[in-house]
Order: sequence, then structure tokens, then C-alpha cells
Amino acid sequence: MVSPDKNQSSEVMFILLGFSDYPELQVPLFLLFLTIYAITVVGNVGMIVVIKINPKLRTPMYFFLKHLSFVDFCYSTTVTPKLLENLVVDDKSVSIKGCITQFSTGVTCVITEMVMLAAMAYDRFVAICYPLLYTISMSPKFCALLVTMAYSWGIISSIVLTYALLVLSFCETKIINNFVCEYSVFLSASCSDKHFSEIMLFIFANLSAFCTLIIILTSYLFIFVAILKVHSTTGRYKAFSTCGSHLTAVTIFYGTILFLYCIPNSKNSWLVVKVGSIFYIVVIPMLNPLIYSLRNNDVKEAFRKLMDFRIISQ
Repeated sequence: MVSPDKNQSSEVMFILLGFSDYPELQVPLFLLFLTIYAITVVGNVGMIVVIKINPKLRTPMYFFLKHLSFVDFCYSTTVTPKLLENLVVDDKSVSIKGCITQFSTGVTCVITEMVMLAAMAYDRFVAICYPLLYTISMSPKFCALLVTMAYSWGIISSIVLTYALLVLSFCETKIINNFVCEYSVFLSASCSDKHFSEIMLFIFANLSAFCTLIIILTSYLFIFVAILKVHSTTGRYKAFSTCGSHLTAVTIFYGTILFLYCIPNSKNSWLVVKVGSIFYIVVIPMLNPLIYSLRNNDVKEAFRKLMDFRIISQ
């Protein structure tokens, strides 16, 4: 383990190039990402408000969805404003402290979302496979415990991984061909031994992804088996529709992760990696509220009532 040289590291800056290689796209990309961010904020905050004020949506599924929207809002707000700033200013530098703050907050949100998606899969498993025990099994206390576990594991992982970065030394200003402060940014910029940091990243990243994915896949395996036992086509459709939105969100979330981190780097250009990262970091937080609102009649009805109330009040 290497202790950081604070005098050196405190003076070092990172320069996030982002999409500087495409100057003609700076303004169009700014407008595009600004629009996406606005939709993300309105969608996720609106989802939280609708679930909170509508008594019909006070069920475990919407309880988890409310916290998922909160995590998506926080994650997008952590990254997107700096991305927008780098598209319109010449100075693309960011201090190590600022970069570490963005990284630690992002890690908390990403890992919390992983655990939250796993908890939502378990909720759908109980609802479909054990409907008579659903109210007892998914009690408010147990749901609160699952959400607390999600936030706690996200925070613990963030603290450990952030500490693994703080023990690194940075000896000179580093130009980074990226737009976000990812773990690889710090490792590539470090001039000290990275072994400890790499081990911590491997353990916590893989442990979180593997465990949550196993829970999700196991839950849906039992769900599909239970659905196949339903004789009527209508009954099967109704059972599957209760988890369709969540399954779509999980597929997009983990599919993007697999695309970014499981394909060998030699087969990917920097542009492909950047586009994939943009989708993962900026677009997915926007898609989640859209997926759940467009595929869920209860949520659509709640949004419609909220808009009608605002029009009448004006």
C-alpha cells in the first residue's frame, strides 16, 4: 500500500477531454444532453411525487420504485452538469478532490441501484409465486430493511473504493480521454503502486454485480416457471405484465454494463466506449421513469390526475 504525497497530489489536475475530438458536435451534444437531463429530472422527481401523494401507489413495488427514482436523479445530477460544462467551456480541468467526490457519489448510486433492482426482483418473485403470503412477506418493515441494506452497501462500497484511491499518488496533471471520473481514470493517472486499488475494485465491483444478478436471475427463473403453470393465456399475460417494466429496466442496465466491461478493450474504439458510457450514465436514469410510467397503467393514471390537478389549480 502506498501513502499519498499530499503536496504533489493536491496540485495535480485532471483534464477530461470528453468529446473535444469533435468540436462541430459540441453545441448539438450540449443541447441533446441538456434535454435528456431535463427529462431525467422531471421524470424521476415526478415519479417520486406521484408515488408519495397517491394512496393507490403505496405498495412495496412502488416503494422500491420511489427510491430507484431518487437514486437515478442523484446519479444523473452527479455527472451530467459537469459533462454539460465541459461541452461549452475551454477549461476542462477538474481537481482531484472534485473528481473523487464525483466518483464516490457515483459509486454509491450505481451499487445502490444494483441492490434496489435485486430487491424489486425479489418483490415480484413473492408477488407471483406466493401471492397469498405477499402482504406478510413484504411488510413495510421488511421493505424498509431492504432499502436500508441497498443504501448501506452502496455507501460502504463507496467508502472502501474511495479509500483505495486516496492511498494513490498523482505526480502530474493528466489528460484523460473521458468525460467522467471513473476508477480507470485514477489508475491510469497514478504514479504509485496500484495493486491494492485494483484488488478492491475487482472485489467490490464483481461482488456487487454478481450477487445482485444472481438474485435477479434466480427470482425470474422461479417467476417464469410459475407463469408457465398458469393455464389461461390471459392469466399468463397478467402475471408477466406485473414484472415487465422491471425486467426491461434490468435488461437495459445490466446489458449496458456487460457491453462496457465484459468485451475486451482491444475490440472497442474510444468513441464506442464513450457512447456506451453516455448511455449508461446519462440515458438510463432518463429511461427508468419512462419505462415504468409507459408500461404501468396505475402510474399513467396517477400522472394524468396530477396534471389535471395542476391545470385546474391554475
